[in-house]
Amino acid sequence: MRATVNVNTAPPHLFDIGANLTHDSFDADRDAVIARARAAGVVQMLVTGASVEGSADAIELARAHHGRLFATAGVHPHHAHDLDDAAVKRLAELALAPQVRAVGECGLDYFRDYSPREAQRRAFARQLELAARVGKPVFLHQRDAHDDFAAILREHRRALAGGVAHCFTAGRAELECYLELDLAIGLTGWICDERRGRHLLPLMRAIPPGRLLLETDAPYLLPRDLTPRPASRRNEPMFLPHVAEVVAKARGESLAELAAHTTRAARELFGVPEECAIA
Repeated sequence: MRATVNVNTAPPHLFDIGANLTHDSFDADRDAVIARARAAGVVQMLVTGASVEGSADAIELARAHHGRLFATAGVHPHHAHDLDDAAVKRLAELALAPQVRAVGECGLDYFRDYSPREAQRRAFARQLELAARVGKPVFLHQRDAHDDFAAILREHRRALAGGVAHCFTAGRAELECYLELDLAIGLTGWICDERRGRHLLPLMRAIPPGRLLLETDAPYLLPRDLTPRPASRRNEPMFLPHVAEVVAKARGESLAELAAHTTRAARELFGVPEECAIA
């Protein structure tokens, strides 16, 4: 499959802070997916861990692509009911791996409620405590649970080494809350969705440089406005430049300007040296 986004012959360097590259939809062509992303200008990626096993897989993938891929270690709220004492201990071991640059994906999801809400709140708090112990930022998930999410996060925020509100899709009130909590904001192809994402466009100028990050959440959230439209609904990191173009236009910035400050902010938050991108 060839990239369908319009990029310059020398594309700006972009950092995809959220790609589920261990997802089984990539099993047949994972190396090609990574190569296509690189060719499109996506020089570094954070591979999302959403379970204990998935976090271990993300670490192994990052180890195999040293300096270009990094990992998170965490338990998504969908799997919160699995985070018992033994799982917390194993997750703590994984979080110490040098490839791991954030704890998560963790948070609350009251939209699906795949885990009981009390279990979600308990798992979220335990992972925030873990992040504070290991001194790494948090990779945060919130859907239809803002009040509880913000309340729990406030209890732990002082001890945390930063964090990102991954896949931000909410409104101005939530955005202002997350900025007040000194979080970075992760933007995905949701902003390209004319049905559900148009409300995000006027919010883009409210996010200061240094607090805005870009992500695909691949294989999910394929931008709906890609032209020509890919035959598959699978999203890939190579489409991040398209998301960047939409965000840049909404902010009144050039693609180069947006790429520069979002990539710099990602590297600063996750402690990734710039030279690793070119090695």
